[in-house]
Formats: sequence, structure tokens, C-alpha cells
Amino acid sequence: MSNLFQPITLRDVTMPNRIWMAPMCQYSAEVFGPNAGVAHDWHFAHYAARAVGGTGLILVEATAVTPDGRISPADLGLWNDTQKDAFRRITDFLKEQGTVPGIQLAHAGRKASTDRPWRGGGPVSAETEGWQPVGPSPVPFKDGHHVPTELTAEEIREIVGQFADAAKRALEAGFQVVEVHGAHGYLIGEFLSPHSNRRMDEYGGSFRNRVRFALEVVDAVREVWPEELPLFFRISATDWLEQGGWDGDDTVRFASLLQEHGVDLLDVSTGGNVSDAVIPVEPGYQVPFAARVKAETGLPVAAVGLITEPEQAEKILANGEADAVLLGRELLRSPYWARDAARGGLGEVRVPVQYGRS
Repeated sequence: MSNLFQPITLRDVTMPNRIWMAPMCQYSAEVFGPNAGVAHDWHFAHYAARAVGGTGLILVEATAVTPDGRISPADLGLWNDTQKDAFRRITDFLKEQGTVPGIQLAHAGRKASTDRPWRGGGPVSAETEGWQPVGPSPVPFKDGHHVPTELTAEEIREIVGQFADAAKRALEAGFQVVEVHGAHGYLIGEFLSPHSNRRMDEYGGSFRNRVRFALEVVDAVREVWPEELPLFFRISATDWLEQGGWDGDDTVRFASLLQEHGVDLLDVSTGGNVSDAVIPVEPGYQVPFAARVKAETGLPVAAVGLITEPEQAEKILANGEADAVLLGRELLRSPYWARDAARGGLGEVRVPVQYGRS
């Protein structure tokens, strides 16, 4: 059997293969009323299809821990029990298919209050569906976007508590993996990078100060997340700046700290914090960052980014560059990617009895 179809166990949770679904926002929840941020039929069908298709772990899209932490007004949330209860239908079905259900908890920070991508993705005003974003410093993501309100130390501690509260709801909703979103220029990533964090208090300036908020969130989540269940962290390994940003050296240093604080796997992406960064996008372009973390720290890693072919994914694992691969857009195009890879001779996946004659 290929590496791609070997099970992997983190803490007490075993993923049946190394083909995992990256969190990808659907921007499809209701915006107003008692069902704001609640998963509904679209989300069920979306995740159910990938589970039937043999995906080993599904990480549900960036789910906001507070209303003003949404990227768009139509994002999912986990700040109340109505949202929690709606997720149970999804997690139950994923488990029935042999897929491990995970969820990414997030706060969009200065990149909040923007429109759905198919409506341009620009800032949404408070007079329509939007709100005033917050961030580590009053530095907008780019010209024309909201200038965020600088968070106070007390407000930072409140958000830490909101991550912990959302993690408790995630457990009650049936999730077995929780991932803290520290990538792509959202709030935690904004604190990590000196490009967006201009503070001079205990949350800014030095490396140790800039990672403080992230570690406080990890500690708060780990405290309420059961010992037997794994905790992931998603990182942007570089801002793709020659100077003045977060880089690969910072990521390796930070990965060691995350490991000490109870993180079980680093989900390694890049970019998202600098609007005009020049990114050398090509197949597997982010894999070297994951490979370096794994080699230098021993922390398990997942690689992501233009991984589209089974043979490509298999090579990444066989070379020891990552412990799992996360597929994003490729799984939007091909929900049965894992089953197709197995049919290509790399391994086997569970097939629902209803589809056995296929």
C-alpha cells in the first residue's frame, strides 16, 4: 500500500489515509437573524460528498469564534449553540463514512467585513451587512480596505476566551480535530508578522511578544480540548517579503514553541498578509516550508498548495516532506479524488455499501 493510503494516528485519533481536505470558506451561511452563521443543506452536501469520496480528514472551513471575526457576513460561526447543533448532522455523517471531522476556528481581524468573492470581495460597510474590523494595529490590509481598530490588551484576552468557548462547542458538535487558524493574514497571523503588527506593548515588537497572542489561544484551546484529541495550527510560513515580514526561520522557531504548547500538527501554507506580495506559485510550491519544519523540529506537518495529482502527493509523503497532504481547490473540482487515486492502484478507500456494485 502506498504512503498516501496508510493510516496515521495523532493522539487517540486515527485518520484512515493521508488525503485530507483543506478548510475552504463557502460564504454561504445566512447573514441575519437567529440562523446567522449556521451550517445548512449546502454545507452538509458539500462535506458529505467529500466524505463519500474517501477523504480521510475533512477540516470544515474557517469558522468564526465571534461575529466580528467573520471574513464575510456569510461565514459560518461557532459562537452560539444554534450553530453548534447544526454541525452535529455533518459530523455524524462524516463519521459514518469513516472520515474524521475537524474544524478550523478563526478570527479574520483586519480582513473581516469583506464581501463574498463572487461579489468582488471588497470591504462591506457597517451601513449594509458589515462592521468595524479589529487588528493588532490600525494598519489596513490594502488601500481602500477598512482601517482596523487596534485591540486593547483586555480585548485580546476576550478573544482568547472566545477561541476556547468555540473549541468547547466544537467538541459538543462532534468534531475530533480542531485547528487554530494562524495563517493568511487573519488576526493571529497579523499578530505574528511585523508587517502588520506595529504594537510596542507585550503583544508587539519582539518575536516572543508577537507570538504571545497565538500561544495564549493555543493554551486556552488545549485546556478545554480533550487530551486524547489532536490540535492543529495553520501557519503562513512566509509573508513572501525580502525583509520586514514573517519568514521561514520564524516558522521553524515558532513550530518548536507550538509543539511545547501541545500542538500535534502544523498545517503549512504561506502568504495572505501582504496584498501585493510576489508569490512564485507552481505545483507544490509550499511543500519545502513544511519539509523544513518537519526536518528541523520533528513536529508532524501537512503540506498544501497546488497538490493535484496522486503521484505528486505520494512522492511528497515518500520523500518524508510531510505526514499528510491537504487538497483544496482540487477537492472542489473532484470530490472523489481519493477514490480515483485508489482505483489508480495506490491503495484502497472505504466505499459505501450503496455504491459497492460500482
